[in-house]
Formats: sequence, structure tokens, C-alpha cells
Amino acid sequence: MSSGLRQAVERHFPEHGSEGGFATAIPGLVLMRSTGEAIPRKGRLYHPALCLVVQGAKEMAVGDRLLPYRENQALVVSLEIPAFGRVTEATPERPYLAIALELDPALIVEVFAELTLPRPATNPELGLFVVDVDDSLGNAFERLLRLLDTPAAIPVLGRQTLREIYYWLLTGPHGAAIARLTSPDGYAQRIGRALNLLRENFAQPMRVSDLARAANMSPSSFHQHFKALTAMTPLQYQKQLRLIEARRLIAGDTASISAAAYRVGYESPSQFSREYARMFGMPPRRHAIEAGASA
Repeated sequence: MSSGLRQAVERHFPEHGSEGGFATAIPGLVLMRSTGEAIPRKGRLYHPALCLVVQGAKEMAVGDRLLPYRENQALVVSLEIPAFGRVTEATPERPYLAIALELDPALIVEVFAELTLPRPATNPELGLFVVDVDDSLGNAFERLLRLLDTPAAIPVLGRQTLREIYYWLLTGPHGAAIARLTSPDGYAQRIGRALNLLRENFAQPMRVSDLARAANMSPSSFHQHFKALTAMTPLQYQKQLRLIEARRLIAGDTASISAAAYRVGYESPSQFSREYARMFGMPPRRHAIEAGASA
């Protein structure tokens, strides 16, 4: 990885030694830094994005899959999916550094339309995958970060630089997977409609037949393609959405444990506590105590 890219990430953090994510003046671009190795996995709903590791390493757990990635690699998320990320390589002397960029499907469609590439295959694949970052893609990201030094240039040159990033992604080894974002009625888009329905109604009981209807698929075909894209069943996906939201409520001290359980759709606080502990590795009461201690 270019030392210039590493220096650009470190230079644009608000203060030396700061931790966490930092939103930049470029819409959808976030810089991340962590000095804590092997910290617990944090679950959240991920949106279509690319996370390029500049230094260190991380892993992402989604369903029954574990995806490790490190410097000179990037994780690409092509659909909304609950997942659990954990930094696996970082020290105060050599912190984990990364760049997260929200993907703009409309701009990807625009770039793809100008290329002479075959239409992407419609077979479903997991909506998260790891790509190697070559010099062309890395240099494009470095140019994007340089724009932060001259904010007035961002509205003029930012879109052009994003187009270059999408060009290298589309023409790279995993271009077909990126190109699936351009298919107006591919499996990812059809399953995406069901994911939207699940996300908007995650606290309510949902029938697979209703989700399949939203995706315009038969229930059996829907179940098969849903699992291929998310590594989860619809029920598992909904459960993760519920528990991630409950954790947010508990950590933010906006609801008691029992109230959080009911608000996300659980009828039994004891069942909620068991499933919460199974997913996050500790009971919700302990999370509430730790969140209070760090507030």
C-alpha cells in the first residue's frame, strides 16, 4: 500500500491518536482508526460500501461465513446486511487504518454503461466479498483523499475521481460482482426489495410468502437465493436486525432491557437475553453496565 495513502489517512484525522470513524468533507467517505487489537465484534446493519484497509487487518462475520481482510485488500458490501466486524491486527504503534466509501449505484450504472463489458451473470453470490487492491485502485483512492486538502475542489473533481474508482472496480477481477449492482431486476435487487420490507418491519412477524411476493419470486426460490446472498435465512436476518437495534437502545440508555426486548419484537425477555448473549458474547445487562461506565 502506498505510504502516501497511509499518510493521508493519518493526516486527516481530527487529532493525533483519535479512535473510531471520522466523516470527511467528501460525502460518503469515512476514515477509520483503531489501536485496539482483537476487540469484540460489533454488529450493525451495513449498507453498500467499500472498506479499504490501509494498515492492519479486520474480519467480518456474516451469517455462517467469516471474511478476513487486511492491508492491500478491501471488503465490498453490495446489499444491506447485518454483519459483525472486528479489528484483528492493530497496536498503538501501528494502528488499524481504513477508508470506508459508500457505493453510489447510480454512478456505478453510469460508468458501466460506458464500458464494453458483458452483462453480469444473474447467479446469486454472497453480498460481501474481498477484493485485492492494486496500484491503480490504490492511487485513485489517494487522489480522492488529496481533495480533502483543497475542499473547494471536491464539488468539481470528486465525482470524476469516484468514476475512476468505479472504473477500476468494474474492470478488475471482481468486476462482475460489482456490475451486479447495475442490473435493474437481478437477484440482488429483487432480494433487496424483501430486505427493505424486513428492515421496515423487523419488530413484526413476517411470513416468507410475503417476502417472496415482494421479491417477485416463488417461496422456495426466494429462500434459496436469500441464503446465497446473505448467508442467512430470512428468520436469522430478522433476528440479527432485532438484536442489533436492541443493543443500540441499551447502549444509548434509551430503554431498559425488558423495554428494548419488547420494542424489537420479543415477547419473552428471557428468550431475548439468551439470544442476545449468544450473538454478542455477553448478556444485555452486562452491556448496559459497560455502556454506562464508558459514557
